[in-house]
Amino acid sequence: MLADLEELVTCESYSADHAAVARSAQVVAAQGERLLGAAPRTLVIDGVTHLRWTFGTPRILLLGHHDTVWPIGSLTTHPWSVKQGIARGPGVFDMKAGLVQMFHALASLPSLDGICVLVTGDEEVGSATSRPLIEETARQCAATFVLEPSAAGGALKTSRKGVSAYDLTVHGRAAHSGLEPEKGINAATELAHQILALQQLADTVTTRTGPGTTITPTVMAAGTANNTVPARAELSVDVRVPNAAAQQTVDALIRNLPPRLPGARLEIGGGPNRPPL
Repeated sequence: MLADLEELVTCESYSADHAAVARSAQVVAAQGERLLGAAPRTLVIDGVTHLRWTFGTPRILLLGHHDTVWPIGSLTTHPWSVKQGIARGPGVFDMKAGLVQMFHALASLPSLDGICVLVTGDEEVGSATSRPLIEETARQCAATFVLEPSAAGGALKTSRKGVSAYDLTVHGRAAHSGLEPEKGINAATELAHQILALQQLADTVTTRTGPGTTITPTVMAAGTANNTVPARAELSVDVRVPNAAAQQTVDALIRNLPPRLPGARLEIGGGPNRPPL
């Protein structure tokens, strides 16, 4: 199992690099074929490579993913190693060890009849291409088990927060920052106001629906030149919620955020991605 884990980990599979994900899928497919005695069906959707094994009429779905959050080249700074009983390397925990455990567990069974195995390639970025595939496959089954890593102390996960993702775009007006900055509407300044407003929304949601909601501004960009008032700014927002009421409340609050600067305009994209389980 350690040798198989090393094989998967040393084939890097950063979600955004579709070629790397395709190479990883080949390694996962070969390992699965060796242990399960059958080749998977390879499904490429919008450039992302997924794998599915089906044995008889599916009744149980085993679900996993082979993409990781680690950019290509991470093996240089986080090489594969096993020291004092701990394996390390990009994707060891989330979730290539889960794939290895799944393959070896299935290999120990006298029959795989009724088992479906689905290994996706875009879980870390929201399962945009694999979500319909997962839903379609799961509807045919009585139960689904996800081979993601355990919680602290090895605890079985029986719940998870819901996820929402938003793209906030500020539309301002460009002007020369030295000659006539007063004629501009600074989208970067407006974005700063919105970031502070987003931080306050989490408190509002907690008051209304209970604790556990997080609203986190993540990636942002603004401006085109040092001597120009930014006419546009963009922000990505990661939201995690403990219940459906919180997810709905956050959605309404974010979509109704008012601009703070006269003349600025907000555009809100995205929304709930996964409901709480």
